[in-house]
Amino acid sequence: MPIASPEVYAEMLDRAKAGAFAYPAINVTSSQTLNAALQGFAEAGSDGIVQISTGGAEYASGPTIKNMITGAVALAEYATEVAKNYPINIALHTDHCPKNKLDGYVRPLLALSKERVANGQAPLFQSHMWDGSAVPVDENLQIAEELLKDAAAAHIILEIEVGVVGGEEDGVSAAIDDKLYSTVEDGLATAAALGLGEKGRYMTALTFGNVHGVYKPGNVKLRPEILKEIQEAVGAKYGKEKPFDLVFHGGSGSLLSEIHGALDYGVVKMNIDTDTQYAFTRPVVDHVMKNYDGVLKIDGEVGNKKAYDPRAWGKLAENGLAKRVVEACEHLRSSGTTLSK
Repeated sequence: MPIASPEVYAEMLDRAKAGAFAYPAINVTSSQTLNAALQGFAEAGSDGIVQISTGGAEYASGPTIKNMITGAVALAEYATEVAKNYPINIALHTDHCPKNKLDGYVRPLLALSKERVANGQAPLFQSHMWDGSAVPVDENLQIAEELLKDAAAAHIILEIEVGVVGGEEDGVSAAIDDKLYSTVEDGLATAAALGLGEKGRYMTALTFGNVHGVYKPGNVKLRPEILKEIQEAVGAKYGKEKPFDLVFHGGSGSLLSEIHGALDYGVVKMNIDTDTQYAFTRPVVDHVMKNYDGVLKIDGEVGNKKAYDPRAWGKLAENGLAKRVVEACEHLRSSGTTLSK
């Protein structure tokens, strides 16, 4: 299937909310990690979301180049071509973009998609994230309103973050404290500023104790009931059940019961990065340790080309990441739900 059109993406999110499941959003940094994500979604029979952070886009452009736009466009164009070979729908998304990188990342990409749409083409990305967690809520929503207008004109969904995700990802960091919990007031302010779809579609990353990074199950203190409280309060005011399309950030270490609670309260997208990074790297380490005398030219020997060929360990890495995507689809209840069935 080709990359999801704006209409197909909207249908994906609608079906997820109605069915109380969510799509894994897998961060990718290369053609290899992108191929692995597609493989995993296909094996799970799930549509999905592939996303590129500012750091991931820089890396994809070439470690010595570090051009976010080049990297993002290159991966999006690559994905557009290779996704045609898979029987699933994939949406392309850009992950966390703080205020100081908007002019170098999200805004140029929005302008590029707007130009494409004007020429009768599909937008290059299907959604973009504005991470306003580091600025006051009023400023966050003011910028979000401006971006939503541009996104709607390009047939793109905007993702915002209202609240703070603890830990660190791609240079965006926050303390682990009471600010990790969004409030009903935050939800009401969001609806007042951005509407509930009439100004353009958006997803909301409300926070309920989320933390980026590596944590053992039970160490992250999540309170998914906060999502229920906000949905009910905003829904009561506007006469709409589960008014927000919610996003779950910082999910490493979450209990399955907490994940399922969040799905029941309207989460339609869950970001997965730390776990898939490890799943990609672990098989490579295993290969090197078991074949050290093949990947290294020890004591004047020639090594084993079949062992150090990047395709040998690359396939193992991709399979490892793909398996973790399948597991994520199972946890998020998206397995077997693809629109292509």
